[in-house]
Amino acid sequence: MVRPAGRWTVLFVLCVSLLIVALDATVLHVAVPALTEDLRPGAQDLLWIVDAYPLTAAALLILFGTLGDRIGRRRVLLMGYALFGLASALSAFAPGPHVLIAARALLGAGGAMIMPATLSILRQVFPDRRERALAIGLWSAVAAVGAAVGPVLGGFLVEHFWWGSVFLVNVPLMAVMLPVGRLLLPESRGEEDGPWDVLGALTAALGLLGVVLGVKRLGGGAGPADLSVCVPLPAGLALLTAFVRRQRRRSNPLLDMRMFARAAFTTSVGCIVLAMLALVGLELIAVQYLQLVLGLSPFSTGLRLLPLTFAAMAAGLAGSRMLHRFGPRRTVSAGFALTALAVLVLTAMGQHDRPVLLTVAFVLLGFGLETTLFGAYESMLSEAPAHQAGGAAAIGETSYQLGAGMGIALLGSVMNAAYGPHAAGVSSADTAAAGQSLGEAYDVAGRIGGGSGAALRHAARHSFVTGMHLTLLVSAGLLLLGAGAALRLPRTMDCGPVRDARPAAVARQAQTPTRDTPAAAVRSGRAGA
Repeated sequence: MVRPAGRWTVLFVLCVSLLIVALDATVLHVAVPALTEDLRPGAQDLLWIVDAYPLTAAALLILFGTLGDRIGRRRVLLMGYALFGLASALSAFAPGPHVLIAARALLGAGGAMIMPATLSILRQVFPDRRERALAIGLWSAVAAVGAAVGPVLGGFLVEHFWWGSVFLVNVPLMAVMLPVGRLLLPESRGEEDGPWDVLGALTAALGLLGVVLGVKRLGGGAGPADLSVCVPLPAGLALLTAFVRRQRRRSNPLLDMRMFARAAFTTSVGCIVLAMLALVGLELIAVQYLQLVLGLSPFSTGLRLLPLTFAAMAAGLAGSRMLHRFGPRRTVSAGFALTALAVLVLTAMGQHDRPVLLTVAFVLLGFGLETTLFGAYESMLSEAPAHQAGGAAAIGETSYQLGAGMGIALLGSVMNAAYGPHAAGVSSADTAAAGQSLGEAYDVAGRIGGGSGAALRHAARHSFVTGMHLTLLVSAGLLLLGAGAALRLPRTMDCGPVRDARPAAVARQAQTPTRDTPAAAVRSGRAGA
């Protein structure tokens, strides 16, 4: 039997795993035009090509996170590597849109195996909370790098090869990660008492799929009465309610609902949702503002967003020291407040470029947001019992996905309600078309031409900026709400043993090396502590 590698080597392997998944979440964005030209998908097909990955991943996070607790987290991670590599090859050579949709769904399933496994293995390998805080900081910094590098890498590959290369690059990486992960990563699992609740896992998966799909369609402009919203969203909520009731009745639940009775755990999950709710809608609006109002090219837009990424990386690297010095309560609350300040600074931006102000705002935004997410993830994972690490990690990742979807829906709705350009000499039909989006308004203005077209273009820009300011104020309010909610977190880091929600006899039994961690991993953790 191969002995587990050193903790920091294990962290390196886990970070590379996360980097690949984070890259794949954004690498497709720049390949959509080339893909559309080659495969000729319809509007609905294109929507599913983009959404199949995040929808499947969000739906299956709890299923695979809790499965890892039962059969082994490394085992699920290695299965995720294999599925991710196969799905990437299928995506790269997809002959048509329907095959690509199916392949993207398989990619989401592979990502759902990988994401919670990396965080739950990290929880086991770093039993000392101070070391674990540093590890989570590095882990979250890598996630920020992956999300930022994805579009850049995708643009390079599409420019020099073809759209399928954005997927094909994953195949050799996963071919290397499989043997490396098997050799270096330690196996760990939670309790194995009782059968795995297959029905509960499927109920949770279908419920999350319905909720995330409904929220995404709301964010995409569908109304509450639209069938794509009014059917999956209530059905998903009903299934999740049934899942919670089922878990409370079972003696061996997939997720111990008593975790949510802990103020620190529940507050951490809520902080993740609020942070993502405020951020993702802002990112969408920021990209439109930079390109359509300021007139920057896609490459220049990416460069303008780089300070945000670098600041997030810095916060991830400094997060452990901040958390140790100031404690979870002040760290997360200050992160929210700093992000709210950054958002308020952005309200000073108008129709003219102010690069210094924009850079300062993006630096504050990146540092504040990463501080918030880092502190919330660390507190959530530290509050969870060791035997439920996979389930806790899945809850965190699911909260991240739900917050992102809700942010697009909420802030997008605010923006749509505020945006409504009107100009003299423009017909009601053209005005209605211009009110769909700023890009559509530019198209209408170009078609009309003359003074009326110029007036419509100016009115659309002014209306967009006004709507953006209102959206920023709403976002700042949500962030300040998060700062207040974070006051329920512990004042200081408790670096002692993690409290367990289970009965004392069961908890003592689960602390033996044969349960959550192999003996070598326990010895390694004690040496580090």
